[in-house]
Amino acid sequence: MTPADLSRTVLRAVRRAVDEGALRAPVPARVRVERTRPGGSGDYACAVALQLAGPAAMPALEVAAVLRERVAAEPGVGRVEITGPGFLSFTLDAPAAGDRAVLDAVRDQGLAYGHGDALREEILQFHHAREVRAAVTAHAVRRLVVAQGARVRVSCAEASDPDWARLGVTVDAHGTPPVPLTGIRPVPAGATAGELLERLGPDAARWGLLRPAGHDRAALGPDLLVQGEANPLFRVRYAHARARALTRGAVLLGFTAGHAPDGEGPFPYDGAARPLLDLIADHPGVLLAGARHRAPDRVARQLEAVAHAFFDFHDSCPPLPAGDEKPSAAHRARLALAEAAGTVLAGGLSLLGIRAPEHL
Repeated sequence: MTPADLSRTVLRAVRRAVDEGALRAPVPARVRVERTRPGGSGDYACAVALQLAGPAAMPALEVAAVLRERVAAEPGVGRVEITGPGFLSFTLDAPAAGDRAVLDAVRDQGLAYGHGDALREEILQFHHAREVRAAVTAHAVRRLVVAQGARVRVSCAEASDPDWARLGVTVDAHGTPPVPLTGIRPVPAGATAGELLERLGPDAARWGLLRPAGHDRAALGPDLLVQGEANPLFRVRYAHARARALTRGAVLLGFTAGHAPDGEGPFPYDGAARPLLDLIADHPGVLLAGARHRAPDRVARQLEAVAHAFFDFHDSCPPLPAGDEKPSAAHRARLALAEAAGTVLAGGLSLLGIRAPEHL
């Protein structure tokens, strides 16, 4: 069970409690589930009972008790505890089974892993200035919110710069909108699209414009083109290319990705593999947060974290056998995790409008 699955499970429990008359409160649009902090209980925690206590006119501990019995009966949930003033803490069944569910979701959904319909009720219209960073940011935000089910229209105050198209930017309308709209107003980069394209190319230019938060200065220097670990864009794309190379190498050795068999315990999804798998499991939540907050920089930082964890995992738990070593179940499981990381990196880059080459 992924964090997104658990969030939906808790939301269904709230809806069921309201339908059955056990709670009299409006059903929230979503329920936030977070990883338990160090020293806490369980795998995940949720404050929905405290959120509903006021509208339900019930103590938070009673609301938590109502939800606890309904969530505890759900498949994949091992234990539900009530802590503090009414927090719900969840321990998931069989970590290995949950890990497999995450990898299965990535394999089945491919580049659309993390997309959803949380914003399906929203019809949005963004308006931005005739400035390259504003245009690229609006385009990336459009992709993020559309991936969560929203419908979007983007307008620009003046006629588009013809060079924006080479950066992948599209604008639906021009001119001052007749009514106030939700605006995207990042700090101007102080450069034109044509100049950035000539100096950096489309991928590095988009990364340089999108990676910083909107209120921060966009660093658009030659470091974006450096083929080395110090360049986050190169590191992200190299991690993706390396993951794809592992798949090709495995084919040459006669094996494919697969799950660790039952009875092997938590290995190989512990140790260096755990941070990478946790980041992959959290990816849908990061995409949704990026869409809600109109913040593509959150996606870029997530991709950097995935790439860093991928290389740590790759160095500690090689997915391919060395020398005369025969491919084992552990190699197949490691390859499954590496392939999932590559898919997450490619999907995230795609949402930012940046290519993910298979060879670097």
